[in-house]
Amino acid sequence: MHVFVALFMALQAALSVPQQHPAPDGGFWHRAIQAVFAADAAAFAPGPSRTDAAADPQPDAPKIKGIYVTAHSAGGQRMASLLDLVDKTGLNAMVIDIKDDYGYITYKTDNPELLKLGTDQNYIRDIRQLMATLKRHEIYPIARIVVFKDSVLAKKHPELSFRKGDGSVWANGKGDSFVNPYNKEVWDYNVAIAKEAAKLGFKEIQFDYVRFPEGFENKADYLTFKRTDESRTDIVAGFVKYAREQLAPLGVRVSVDIFGYAASVPAAEGIGQDFVKISESVHVISPMIYPSHYSAGWFGQKNPDMAPYATVKGAMDDTHEKLEPLGANKPIIRPWIQDFTASWLGKGHYTKYGAAEVSAQIKALKDSGINEFLLWNAGNRYTADAAFGE
Repeated sequence: MHVFVALFMALQAALSVPQQHPAPDGGFWHRAIQAVFAADAAAFAPGPSRTDAAADPQPDAPKIKGIYVTAHSAGGQRMASLLDLVDKTGLNAMVIDIKDDYGYITYKTDNPELLKLGTDQNYIRDIRQLMATLKRHEIYPIARIVVFKDSVLAKKHPELSFRKGDGSVWANGKGDSFVNPYNKEVWDYNVAIAKEAAKLGFKEIQFDYVRFPEGFENKADYLTFKRTDESRTDIVAGFVKYAREQLAPLGVRVSVDIFGYAASVPAAEGIGQDFVKISESVHVISPMIYPSHYSAGWFGQKNPDMAPYATVKGAMDDTHEKLEPLGANKPIIRPWIQDFTASWLGKGHYTKYGAAEVSAQIKALKDSGINEFLLWNAGNRYTADAAFGE
C-alpha cells in the first residue's frame, strides 16, 4: 500500500482506546500516527557483523510463545491460573512488569542505586519466590521495563522530564508524563533496573516505551528540557545500544517493543523510533501488530480487526522487507498479537476474539516464517484452546 494513502486512512480513523492499552507501548497508533513520520524513507545500509557482545547470548533458548502478566497478576491469585494455562498448552514464557506503565518498580528492593530515583511498590510480594516458581514450571522469564513513560519519576524529579512555561511537568491527555531520553541519568536508572532483573534470574529484558511522547515534534519548541544536537531517532537508538552493551556481561537478551505500523512507514522522527536503527541493537524485536490497531484499508482489508490472518500476514511481509537490509544482523522477530476483543471499534468493525482469531494470527506468523509470539490481554485473560503449537 502506498505510504501516504495509508497514513491518510490512519489519520481519518484516529480513535481513542482507553481500556485495552497500554499494550506494550500503549499510546495507540490511532492517535500516535499523527504526522510523526518523515516524508521520505531513509535508505538503510547493512551494518557491521554482530560482535560477540551483540550475538545471541542464549542460542539454545526455546522458540518463545508467551503471555503478558501484570505485576498485580504475578503477585496475586491470578498467577495460579496463568501457570496452569502455560503448563497445559504450548505456551512457555511470561513477560512480567518489573517497572510498570506509571514508573513504579513493582517489588520491594533494597538497592540504593534504584531507590535514588525510583519508587518501589509491593505488588510482587516475594520476587525471589516468583522466580523460583517460574523456574519450577520451566517458564522462560522476561522482565518488561517501561522506560521513558514514567509519571512517577517525572513528578519526583521534574528536571528529568519535559516542563511547560510555568515550570510544571507536561502530561499528555491521559495524564501520563515522560522523562527525557536525552538525559543520561535516565538511561542509567533504567539500565540499573534491568541489571537487577537479570541478577534475579530474568533471561530477557524487554524495554517498552522506548520513545518520546506522541506528537512530540509539535511540542518540543514550547517545552523546556535538556537536549543536544543529536536527532531523536539517534538518541533513542543510542539508549538501546547502550543498554545492550551494559547488559552483555550478564548473559541476558535485550528486546524492544515497537509500534506495528513502524514496519510499514518511514522512520517516526517525532517520537524518535526508527525500526531499523533499533533493530540493529537488539537480540529480539517485538512489533505490536494487533489487527484492531490498523485502520480501514490496511493490507487491503476494509476492517482489519475482522481479518486477523490477512492483517498479521501483511504486517509480517512489511517487517521482513524493512529488516532485509540488515542481513545476518537481523534480530529475532517476535511479534505481539491480539487476544482481546476491540469492541470500541463499533458494530460492524470488530469481531469477538477467541480461539479461531488467535489461531489465525499464529498461522499467519508461521506462514511468514515466524515461530515466536507474545499474547497481549490487558486483564491477563487468555484463550486457552488456541493453536499455540508445541
